[in-house]
Amino acid sequence: MAMAPNPGGCLVAAYNLERLNVLLVEDNGYVRNILGDLLRHFRFGKVAVGSNGAEGIDYLKTTGLGAGTIDLVISDLVMSPINGLLLLRWVRMAPESPNRFMPFVMLSGAADTDYVRAARDLGTSDFLAKPFSAETVYRKILDVIDHPRQFVTTRDYFGPDRRRRRDGSPPGTERRQIRDEDVVVVYSAEKVVKPRTPTDVWYFRLTNALKEKVAGVGASGKGELPTDLLAEAETQLQKASLDFTEWARTYLAQLSQLCTDALDGTGGRAKYFEEINVLAHELRGQGGTFGYPLMSVLGKRLYDCTLEGCRQDDDAVEIIKAHIDAMRAVIRDKVSGDGGQVGRALLTALDQAVAQHSAVA
Repeated sequence: MAMAPNPGGCLVAAYNLERLNVLLVEDNGYVRNILGDLLRHFRFGKVAVGSNGAEGIDYLKTTGLGAGTIDLVISDLVMSPINGLLLLRWVRMAPESPNRFMPFVMLSGAADTDYVRAARDLGTSDFLAKPFSAETVYRKILDVIDHPRQFVTTRDYFGPDRRRRRDGSPPGTERRQIRDEDVVVVYSAEKVVKPRTPTDVWYFRLTNALKEKVAGVGASGKGELPTDLLAEAETQLQKASLDFTEWARTYLAQLSQLCTDALDGTGGRAKYFEEINVLAHELRGQGGTFGYPLMSVLGKRLYDCTLEGCRQDDDAVEIIKAHIDAMRAVIRDKVSGDGGQVGRALLTALDQAVAQHSAVA
């Protein structure tokens, strides 16, 4: 097993990701390409991609357990027609799933409580938040390899143990500890069935297959990737940020057109506001990744004010336009970081516009 020094000077296992295959499912083509390239820089053996959950399911059905089988799924949450939650449920529950124990990382800029809870209850292994950096992706991959959780089966749940770990680290909020003598402990993944009674609990404690692939049979302790890989990935991500402004301008143009359509259209505005909300979700997730965290802040605010049940009158459309104007200013003036004084001025102007159009006549 190869060894490499970590930043503290100690020797740790040098993981070889060429032995792993990852499936990336992301509906945003720009983000899919960026993240896919990032994973390739980490030298995964194969980086398969899909644009939605349906393509992800089709790919997993096709590869099965033969050559090229997938070892890890990284999936966006909000997609159409099949979202990340439905893909996760298929992986964990479908008879056709090639591996119900497969590590599954949910990727999303929508870190809302309901989404997080739903993903936990369906058995996600972990979360990767947007915006992401090369470092956060790298650390998430290492965490999945080094800290797999035992799987739990009850009458109502199958997936990684949702209880909070004893070292206090997430995910999960459940704190109740169950003794081994109170459960059935299983060491084989060959047969997964539901317990017969509602009170039965089974623990699946399986071999850490990912660690054996990247470090060899019997490997223990934590590992790292060669430091040059992370440096190369960071450089690649910085280069990709040069294209972000064009991508953002395209989305802002779409938002403006949706505002025009909402004002001019007949038969209700719900569909326009729904599309605006989806685009806002994309903007909230990407700005910080490419050096424009203020875009993420503005995208989050636009996302929140266009959620289901929001106002959809003319003043509501004007509030959306105010958000678009602020985001255009960020891109036009290349307002990086928090924007300093310019950023504060943009947020103040936006607050004033929202207050003006929110006032009750």
